[in-house]
Amino acid sequence: MKGTVLYGPRDVRFEERPEPRIEKPTDAIIRISAACVCGSDLWPYRGIQKIAKPTPMGHEYCGIVEEVGSEVKSVKPGQFVIGSFFASDNICPHCHAGYQTSCQRREFVSTAQASILRVPLADGTLVATPDVPSEDLIPSLLAVSDVFGTGWFAAVAANVKPGATVVVVGDGAVGLLGGLSAKQMGAERIIAMSRHESRQRLASEFGATDIVTERGEGGVARIKELTGGLGADSVLECVGTQESMMQAILSTRPGGSIGYVGVPHGVELEGEKVFFAHVHLHGGPAPVRRFLPELIDLVWKRKVNPGRVFDLVLPLDQVAEGYRAMDERRAIKALLRP
Repeated sequence: MKGTVLYGPRDVRFEERPEPRIEKPTDAIIRISAACVCGSDLWPYRGIQKIAKPTPMGHEYCGIVEEVGSEVKSVKPGQFVIGSFFASDNICPHCHAGYQTSCQRREFVSTAQASILRVPLADGTLVATPDVPSEDLIPSLLAVSDVFGTGWFAAVAANVKPGATVVVVGDGAVGLLGGLSAKQMGAERIIAMSRHESRQRLASEFGATDIVTERGEGGVARIKELTGGLGADSVLECVGTQESMMQAILSTRPGGSIGYVGVPHGVELEGEKVFFAHVHLHGGPAPVRRFLPELIDLVWKRKVNPGRVFDLVLPLDQVAEGYRAMDERRAIKALLRP
């Protein structure tokens, strides 16, 4: 089969790779219905996160089960399934606590930008939909596998409550769906920080009540102005830079909470500033598996449409254009069809 391989900065190739096979009795093989490019894929694409060798890419996926190992009981061939970017057994103490991305047996699923995928620990990782979905639902179901689940975790980690004032730092797919998640959780005011008109429109469609275009100190000042000098109850940090993290901390009221899900690059926190900010910090790799049943149900019942973040659809063999478009901010998120 063919799949995506990153050779180095801005060098994405779609080339022949070995077709996945069952390697362990806990594996499943799925035929990909849709995959996509993740914002976190841009870190190695830009050369900021170094890779030592040509690296297969892709960790967001949904599709039809083709084969399962002898120990797999929860899914079967013919079912449409969704999984997380970390495979987990869903039975270890960390999984029981709701942190499947810290599973004691976790494995990173990293080769999904292809037509066929091997998923380890299938029983604990994959969740089947009630039936094979209609084509129009597939983008939203794909979003559940990472960006919607990650945005949802950002809101959970930020302790979003009904009636809350929420700030979302970052207008990529995760930030946009973090806003949608906050809306579902009953937030009364959602302030989206964005400088891009198309993303502002989508943020508003997802529930944003205010748009702030300023960044850094100016962005913090604007948040304080909008909140009567208090700051927000909950802030979702969905970028992962020093500026975005400090903007999040300084925009949060004393006693408020920050959910940070942007993969940190160059983030260093000054202990004294964090100490006197009096804020709660919680985040990390989103335990998407914890939320899969609930989010699949929301999508299946058409209560939400997170697939709106896919504003570019390409055949899988044009994956390099998907990376370029996201890198150049011509696209929020590129969906790939095998």
